[in-house]
Amino acid sequence: MEAQRGFDRLVNLSDAVVAIAATLLILPLVDIAGEIDGADLGTLLDEHWQELFAFALSFAVICRFWLVHHGLFVKLVGFSGALVAVNFVWMASIAFLPFPTELVAPAGNESTFGSALYVATMCVTTASTTVIAWLAIRNPALQAPEERGRMTLHSGVASTITMFVVLAIVLVLPDVGLWSLLLLFPAGFIGERLGRRALAANN
Repeated sequence: MEAQRGFDRLVNLSDAVVAIAATLLILPLVDIAGEIDGADLGTLLDEHWQELFAFALSFAVICRFWLVHHGLFVKLVGFSGALVAVNFVWMASIAFLPFPTELVAPAGNESTFGSALYVATMCVTTASTTVIAWLAIRNPALQAPEERGRMTLHSGVASTITMFVVLAIVLVLPDVGLWSLLLLFPAGFIGERLGRRALAANN
C-alpha cells in the first residue's frame, strides 16, 4: 500500500508539472490582450501571429509529451530510485519549455539560439522518456504483470534520434528551423512499426 501511494504521488506530481507548464504558456498572450485598446481581431492576429503560433505549438508539444508519459506509466506499477531521478529530469524539461517558447515567439525562425534551445529542451524530454522506458524494461518488477515482455524501446529510440537530428538541422540550416519538427511524424510511425514487428518476432 505504501509503495502504491508513492507511485501515485509520483504520477500526480508529474501531471501537476505538465498542467502548470501548459498554463504558463498563456501568460504572454494575456499581456498582449492588455495592449489591444480597441484594435480589431485582424490587427491582433497580424501583429502577434507568431506568439499565437508558438503558444499553439508548445501546447500541442506538451500534450504530446504527456500522452507518451501517460502511456508509459499506465504500464508500470512501481518505481526505482533511478526511475524517479530520470522522471525529475523529464519534469524539469517540461517546466522549462515555456522559457524557450517565449524566445521563439517574437523571432520565429530568425532566432537560431531560441530555436536551438527550444529543440534541445525537447531532446531532453524525449531522451528522458526513453531512459524511463529502458529502466522499466530492465526491471520487470516495475511493470504491470500483463505488460511484461511487451514493452519495447523502438518508438522511443526513433523519436530521440530524430529529435537530435532536428537539433542539428536547426543549428546548421536555420532557414529550415522548426519546420524540421515535422520529421517526428514519420519517425514515430517507423518506431511503432518496428516495435510491433519485434513483439511479433518474439512471440
